[in-house]
Amino acid sequence: MANVAVELEDLRKVFDFSVPTGFLKRERREVLAVDSISLKVLEGQSVAFIGPNGAGKSTTIKMLTGILHPSSGKATVLGKIPWLERGKLAFEIGAVFGQRSQLWLHLPPNDTFELLSRIYNIPKQTFKKRRDELVERFKLEAFLETPVRKLSLGQRMRAEVAASLLHHPKVLFLDEPTIGLDVIARQELRDLVLDWNVSQGLTVFLTSHDAGDIEHVSKRVIVINHGQIVLDDKVSAMRRAYIGSKILEVKFATPPSNLTMRGVKILKRTEYALKLEVDTRIAPIESVMNAVLQLAPVADISIEDPPLEEVIAHIYGQAKVSA
Repeated sequence: MANVAVELEDLRKVFDFSVPTGFLKRERREVLAVDSISLKVLEGQSVAFIGPNGAGKSTTIKMLTGILHPSSGKATVLGKIPWLERGKLAFEIGAVFGQRSQLWLHLPPNDTFELLSRIYNIPKQTFKKRRDELVERFKLEAFLETPVRKLSLGQRMRAEVAASLLHHPKVLFLDEPTIGLDVIARQELRDLVLDWNVSQGLTVFLTSHDAGDIEHVSKRVIVINHGQIVLDDKVSAMRRAYIGSKILEVKFATPPSNLTMRGVKILKRTEYALKLEVDTRIAPIESVMNAVLQLAPVADISIEDPPLEEVIAHIYGQAKVSA
């Protein structure tokens, strides 16, 4: 049986701050960010930790990486208490924050890799082997010597994840790693992370607002809202229970005829375009696409999941009803 990689027990975080209430007067207030959550993640698992803005996702990751101290409760990562053993833990975990870079802006990625090899005390030959493997796997060779400030966001994020894996961590924390990336760059990054999880046994703890990240990278999903866990299940089970619809956007070369189909709702219609919500439990997406192709010549078509916020709101709403 796999060992426990991450364990939380009644973990809680309250932020204290003061606000002015009058002349030379201030009032102390508290914001509860994480509300006594408990969970276990086994080694080799890939877990999506999701929720709306302000739910407590990033705060939890910052406690698990030792950046923040909790107000109460316990947590261990690979058997270590993050905020007490941060120095030791840093050699066994990787972390990528989508809006904060660990790469040196004016240096090329290769120079950052060299610096990180010294920080992590990686032997020279081992470093070269690992770097070359990551460069090949993440397709970094074309911009390995280009200053980071000149890279596209997709290139930078590939280099960020590669940098976080340079010391062969056992657990990788990803906080919104695909934010701002285009469709192709998002898919490339998802494939790389999933490949490393499967081939290297890397434990992945991911937060994201993108349903595609969750479906492609993770096997397990934990939904947090208002600092509390409201769902902990397999991604496949969540998909069946909560992601029963797809959004289909179609642009036509000529004005389309009318579409009337059970399980299909027209969200928006213009002279040359349709935006449809498809209940896939009633109308298979293949049948809908075939029907759409009969309406008029199609210039462009895209299929997306409903916004993750809607899925989370549905889950949270059901959690409140069952409570």
